[in-house]
Amino acid sequence: MASYDLTPRIAPHLDRHLVFPILEFLQERRLHEDEQILKSKIELLNKTNMVDYAMDIHKSLYHAEEVPQDMVDRRAEVVGRLKALEEAAAPLVAFLQNPNAVQELRSDKQYNLQMLSERYQIGTDQIEALYQYAKFQFECGNYSGAADYLYQYRALCTNSERSLSALWGKLAAEILMQNWDIALEELNRLKEIIDSKNFASPMNQVQNRIWLMHWSLFIFFNHDNGRTQIIDLFNQDKYLNAIQTSAPHLLRYLATAFIVNKRRRPQFKEFIKVVQQEQHSYKDPITEFLACVYVNYDFDGAQKKMKECEEVILNDPFLGKRVEEGNFSTVPLRDEFLENARLFIFETYCRIHQRIDMGVLAEKLNLNYEEAERWIVNLIRGSKLDAKIDSHLGTVIMEPNHPNVYEQLIDHTKALSGRTYKLVSQLLEHAQAQPAR
Repeated sequence: MASYDLTPRIAPHLDRHLVFPILEFLQERRLHEDEQILKSKIELLNKTNMVDYAMDIHKSLYHAEEVPQDMVDRRAEVVGRLKALEEAAAPLVAFLQNPNAVQELRSDKQYNLQMLSERYQIGTDQIEALYQYAKFQFECGNYSGAADYLYQYRALCTNSERSLSALWGKLAAEILMQNWDIALEELNRLKEIIDSKNFASPMNQVQNRIWLMHWSLFIFFNHDNGRTQIIDLFNQDKYLNAIQTSAPHLLRYLATAFIVNKRRRPQFKEFIKVVQQEQHSYKDPITEFLACVYVNYDFDGAQKKMKECEEVILNDPFLGKRVEEGNFSTVPLRDEFLENARLFIFETYCRIHQRIDMGVLAEKLNLNYEEAERWIVNLIRGSKLDAKIDSHLGTVIMEPNHPNVYEQLIDHTKALSGRTYKLVSQLLEHAQAQPAR
């Protein structure tokens, strides 16, 4: 299943530290050679300040008790730099650790700057030092300290660009600490800024949306309400267009959320059109399953794809989360996915056939006749299908339900704005790529 691993596509849109949990998952699932994973970890660590971790992995990879001298020198350099930054930020850190002093701060940042300067001799240099110290703490792997300092920095910072950078850092820290509620708050705060900010170019704004969606995967597939909120975010026109133009692999996660979320079926029909449009640029067993059921009406193909979908979910770092239950571990998302996927197959099957033999259904469901009869009764009730059961003939009779001409016209014109936006974005990207004359 390594061919369906999206790490090479996802990693470039993440902070380096966010890639480590993904590599840990892949190592646990043995989707790649252990040596390859360890080398990837060292390559990432060399661009951070997590030198002790890098040393441990180096010893494990090369079965050595000692590490190269350059790693020892690098550690000494990091420790020295950390002490220097700690000293530079010390006056402001001391102030922030004094509850009585902090009470003097107000929502007016200009007032705070003046007050800090006059009463505590703390100026912009010390505030900037706090940012550098927080960033260095993050690079060292101290995410808790980094999150606290970045939060305090944003309360004092008057530079909007630097404040935005600090917000990205705090979001990453909260994700890495698995503080999902706080991370969701930071994600929504960041989304508001990205959607309202005036960017230098439309493509720059699109790139920020793509980063946001990739980072959000950690939150949405761990937060209790995440599988609803991922639809709310990814299915917005601006974000869905960004997916179609620059990150079609994210369709895997939106498709999964739609399949396991019964409450969002009204939006599902439009999403199927997106899956159909993007088959040339991206497809995997999950999107192909939807195409089999709702585009090609290939039910045998859909059943085969279900087996592949199960493997994809088990080996995806966002979808394959395991939960320990006693002496066993389960993957809740896989179980929900398979249950709903079977329902999708048979709901569609019932809608396109006027008369269905319950014996055939029983065989497909691997149930006896009586169980199949109860199952189809519940299916009709739950799906609000206009159908009746002929117990004498052992069939289900479906009543035709064709949309009127006005509904068909609305369905065909709904996606026009999205297609237009996509074309304009592609033209802008092409124009920016052309050399100036």
